[in-house]
Amino acid sequence: MSQEKTIKVLVVDDHQLIIDGLKSLLQDEADIVFAGGANSMQQAIDFVRDNPVQVVLADISMSEGSGIETTRRLKEIQPDIQVLALTMHEDINMIRNMAEAGASGYILKRTNMNEVLEAIRVVAKGGKYLGRDVQEILFNNMGQPTTLSELSVSQSVLTQREKEILVLIAKEMRNEEIAEKLFISERTVETHRRNMFTKTKTKSIVGLIKYAIANGLIDQDPD
Repeated sequence: MSQEKTIKVLVVDDHQLIIDGLKSLLQDEADIVFAGGANSMQQAIDFVRDNPVQVVLADISMSEGSGIETTRRLKEIQPDIQVLALTMHEDINMIRNMAEAGASGYILKRTNMNEVLEAIRVVAKGGKYLGRDVQEILFNNMGQPTTLSELSVSQSVLTQREKEILVLIAKEMRNEEIAEKLFISERTVETHRRNMFTKTKTKSIVGLIKYAIANGLIDQDPD
């Protein structure tokens, strides 16, 4: 019998007990595979460079590199990867910072495993996921952005790499020229472009540049 596409998950946490516990819980799922564990940002980066991963479950507080910076770095290396924060932090600023770094979801460690599995499946399909407890935190901070989509466009929506590419697009450089200048592949440039359209809710290069000018990311005369 055919199965849905398998979701390969990397767990990033500096507590090995958490990694081992999630491994035992994920291994019984037909559509989810525990791809590996990492105890630090560098281990996560090294793993993603060498192994296919669709979803990263990342803690925020780690002894070697924060989950926020880990998310930012992983999205630069592999723009298609989906990062899901799994943390004890209930601070609205932490939620916002993870969204700004490129996370697709945020759940608390006190949640049940069914919600963890639901969140993994949602973000693996390109969706956004806020845990039920996290939604309550946002509700209690009315006046702040109240959804992950609003959080992700409220401040610095684009990663540093995307901003660099946007500046070069504004200078009318082609994908191959951008790839050569930034020492990345054309495919990576195209993925960044697609992500920028999604994040900024624009549909064309003109719309993207107008967004960038309006948000002070580039000058009106980028040359």
